[in-house]
Amino acid sequence: MNKKPIILGIETSCDETAASIVTENEQGIPVILSNIISSQFELHKKFGGVVPELAARAHIDKIDWIVREAISKSGLKTEEIDAVASTAGPGLIVCLSIGLSFGKSFASTMNIPFIAVNHLEGHALSPRLQENLDYPYLLLLISGGHSQYLSVKQIGDYERLGTTIDDALGEAFDKTAKLLGIEFPGGPQIEVLAEKGDPNKYELPKPIFYKGGCNLSFAGLKTAILKVSKNIKNEQDKFDIAASFQKTIEDILYKKTKNAFIQFEKINKSKNKVFVVAGGVAANKKIRSMLINLCNQNDYKPIFPPINLCGDNAAMIALVGLEKFKIKKFNDLDYPAKPRWSLDENASFLKGAGVKY
Repeated sequence: MNKKPIILGIETSCDETAASIVTENEQGIPVILSNIISSQFELHKKFGGVVPELAARAHIDKIDWIVREAISKSGLKTEEIDAVASTAGPGLIVCLSIGLSFGKSFASTMNIPFIAVNHLEGHALSPRLQENLDYPYLLLLISGGHSQYLSVKQIGDYERLGTTIDDALGEAFDKTAKLLGIEFPGGPQIEVLAEKGDPNKYELPKPIFYKGGCNLSFAGLKTAILKVSKNIKNEQDKFDIAASFQKTIEDILYKKTKNAFIQFEKINKSKNKVFVVAGGVAANKKIRSMLINLCNQNDYKPIFPPINLCGDNAAMIALVGLEKFKIKKFNDLDYPAKPRWSLDENASFLKGAGVKY
């Protein structure tokens, strides 16, 4: 019996210090043996956002313990690990450098392969931690730093169909929450407040709604929220703004995802109509429900990672490491941190802009 690869994944791209051990079963399905995450929410809350220098110090303080805990929880010995996969980008360079350096040192000490992982690729493949998923599939990646539609053809092969031309969706949620007086990280609370509000109270802008293919824009929406938030008189006003914002986002994603379906079917001859939604905003239940209904209307199979795997985590990084280990795609120990790192290196910034459907 051949030994299945055992991969240590390390994630420090922003404000989570995370480590995970992933292997696979006899059927080749990934198995998470441990997945440890240390959040820095309380550290950054009083600043209303992530402070890179503080985040980096916290990574330095915790990473050794987090990795040891991941190995301990897996029930394995350090000597049984076959490779180390560390996030190399995109992200905050001072944070990326901590996990990247630790992973390189670990690999060097244990004399095992080192694998540099694109954080976005972790999100792109994360649903494969739960089920067997054939290529190609359409991906909507929505997080605090990224919003884009991608055709996932295979490991290392991605075609971007659309992206945000300004702010990421997660950032728009967090900024809206801040304007409503919700403590950082407030984005997830918008959905909670929206349940108590009137979604039709405010008519908010939907930038590039009828143009730009499946590109996205949220800056104008944030500006509109800033204006209406100045007239808040009571709690109900906050609920109504949150509900109107949530509904506007749903409308935008509904329209842009339909455009993405068209684009995806144009470039892929495969009849594999699978739509994956990943990233922190994929945990929003209202967005999930809307996109599931849209998929049902268009004969797409909707797939979402479990809630605990939507945000930043090391299991998805270890998974990419596992896939690359099997094809012997390793990296040298001088591999640099990449604060900007696109999955589709050939994509123009506004690919698809101007295309109308």
